[in-house]
Amino acid sequence: MTLDLDPKAFMRRAIELSRIHMEAGEGGPFGAVVVREGLIIAEGWNRVTSTQDPTAHAEVVAIREACSRLGTFELKGCEIYTSCEPCPMCLSAIYWARLDRIWYANNQADAAAIQFDDQWLYREVALSISERSLPTRNLLRDEALTVFQAWDAKPDKVRY
Repeated sequence: MTLDLDPKAFMRRAIELSRIHMEAGEGGPFGAVVVREGLIIAEGWNRVTSTQDPTAHAEVVAIREACSRLGTFELKGCEIYTSCEPCPMCLSAIYWARLDRIWYANNQADAAAIQFDDQWLYREVALSISERSLPTRNLLRDEALTVFQAWDAKPDKVRY
């Protein structure tokens, strides 16, 4: 989809997606678009409840679609417009996808005001593993390291 190069037009599309699909009962009120060279190359909206997938946030859905359409796992040269400041999972996905810029509308406080509060997760991630509320234990590291060593020695690996 082509829109004028005004960032507001891309953000309005992300907001529109959030409203349309929230009202359709497909998930929470979140939408996102990935833009490259003035074109929307992918759209996403929250599909957590409609797909029974807790990772189906608007940004992740849009990133998956953009990568599929472009045939790549990196989105360098692209920007993401999202109707809300990304949660920790989405922010991580954006960094992993190597997007050039994030534009967002609603912020963390706005999301928290409607019961989408990610502050607890930001706090958890900053803690050492032993201090986190989710029990996490190391198991069979030596066996798993052999796979890492094989990867390290693999001459035809694709780095990402």
